[in-house]
Amino acid sequence: MATAACSSQTGAAFGSRAFDSLGPVGVVAVRQIVAAVILAVISRPRLWQFTRSQWGPIILLALIFAVMNTALYASISRVGLGMAVTLEFLGPLAVAIGSSRRLRDGIGALLALGGVVLLTQPGPTSDFLGIGLGLLAGVCWAGYILTNRVVGRRIPGVQGAAAATILSATGMLPAVVVIIYSFQPPWQAYVFALLAGLFSTAVPYALDLIVLRRISPLIFGLGMSLHPFFAALIGMVFLGEALGVLAWSGIALVIAANTVTLLGSRGEPEPVTASLDLQTGAHAVVPAPDSHKTHRN
Repeated sequence: MATAACSSQTGAAFGSRAFDSLGPVGVVAVRQIVAAVILAVISRPRLWQFTRSQWGPIILLALIFAVMNTALYASISRVGLGMAVTLEFLGPLAVAIGSSRRLRDGIGALLALGGVVLLTQPGPTSDFLGIGLGLLAGVCWAGYILTNRVVGRRIPGVQGAAAATILSATGMLPAVVVIIYSFQPPWQAYVFALLAGLFSTAVPYALDLIVLRRISPLIFGLGMSLHPFFAALIGMVFLGEALGVLAWSGIALVIAANTVTLLGSRGEPEPVTASLDLQTGAHAVVPAPDSHKTHRN
């Protein structure tokens, strides 16, 4: 899990290196294309066999992919990798907290709120647009989890996620054409974008599928807390994005909120399927189609 989280955020760091040439939209478009190729090869979706009821959530998922990825990368370009990924992490945490009314989850929500305040330190000089984009990515991630649950019930395996990724990548192709024609980025930009797709999609996808065969959904959900930590660490070491003590304390509080929320979960572990989060390479733990229990990140 640690290797998968480190790989995901390393990929995001590679992607940020191409912002000056391709821009966040261009990097996202290349990543979506890489992810579409990988998932198409793995699942070989039979698009021509999908019904209207199946295409509905797939189209919504494709839209969420495009907005979520673009918002996250635009946020990274403005506020840095650690802050952007931590803000985005609030999305799945909100889904987990909102699934119950226990006091423990209320404590988790307060911890997360305190973490955001310490992390962003709102003031006149704050980059509120960058913070807002990170929160928008979080909202989209929450929507991704809920929508992907519907897709998982209606379409077997990862064919639904593959179809949504292919649709999203196709929709972003015009943006790639415009960027290439207008700015003629150097070849290094394409290499960084492709590395982002490899490290943030292919590597963690393979590792998480292996991990999910060996551990419970609860432990996997707790392991997701490694992503904000590695994002801040890699941003500091490789991108020079130094965070102060208060910001690190904020990240720790958000991680603690996830831990408190998931450790307070009751009941037996439910059947799960691994669902690829195509902007960080992370996965949402989504109930199998026959499960009616509350799902978790």
